[in-house]
Amino acid sequence: MDSALALKALIMGIVEGLTEFLPVSSTGHLIIAGSLLDFHDEKAKVFELVIQTGAMLAVCWEFRARFLGVLRGMATDATAQGFVLNLFAAFMPAALIGLALGTLIKAHLFNAVAVASALVAGGFVILWVERRERPVRIDHVDRMTWRDALKIGFAQAFALFPGVSRAGATIIGGMLFGLSRRAATEFSFFLAVPTLMAAGAYDLYRNRALLSVDDIGLFGIGTITAFVSAFVCIRWLMRYVATHDFRVFAWYRIVFGLFILGSTYTGFIDW
Repeated sequence: MDSALALKALIMGIVEGLTEFLPVSSTGHLIIAGSLLDFHDEKAKVFELVIQTGAMLAVCWEFRARFLGVLRGMATDATAQGFVLNLFAAFMPAALIGLALGTLIKAHLFNAVAVASALVAGGFVILWVERRERPVRIDHVDRMTWRDALKIGFAQAFALFPGVSRAGATIIGGMLFGLSRRAATEFSFFLAVPTLMAAGAYDLYRNRALLSVDDIGLFGIGTITAFVSAFVCIRWLMRYVATHDFRVFAWYRIVFGLFILGSTYTGFIDW
């Protein structure tokens, strides 16, 4: 593996880790970064999915006490059982819709213009949600019912469209359905574990013919840097949501998306 390829893997890993849990679309940013780095062939697409494992492991490490407690209590503890049921209910909509439409979406929407359009539209949705009155029914994830989780699962399914943001869809969806900002953010972290695990395993299996032993170093660099940057981001975001809303991310999405659209149509940058 040459140094230029290693540097691309490092940059992509950092982009994945920093954007996976923010409402700005990690997939969208990876598509844009891949275009700029000329790292967007079929193997690169598998790489982008595999390094999500690093971000998922960062969640597992940060919330390891919670996950271990759930594993120990699954057989006897009602709270642990409810937690697992909620994750399952929230995971299923995106999984089923992804299996049905995933190939079609990747064929037609994994491009800079589609990503930019979704970034701008999502930014205005966040601004709308933050400005409207939202009575909080649920201030802790353990107070959610499976119906609450299922609603968030359908919200997460919108993130199958690149640029929407899995984190943004789950957090903003959760807030619309009565969760506090902190509870919605925490549940978004927890839901990332089965979602990213399943997506990564499925695409790795489907594209196994593209991979070889020589790819271990490349994938290792991306996964490790995604883990480190995601861990830093998770710690920061939990402190941030305690005293701030998401409007700054909305404006970032709008400005960045308009820049991509403008530079594409003027030919300033060939995304």
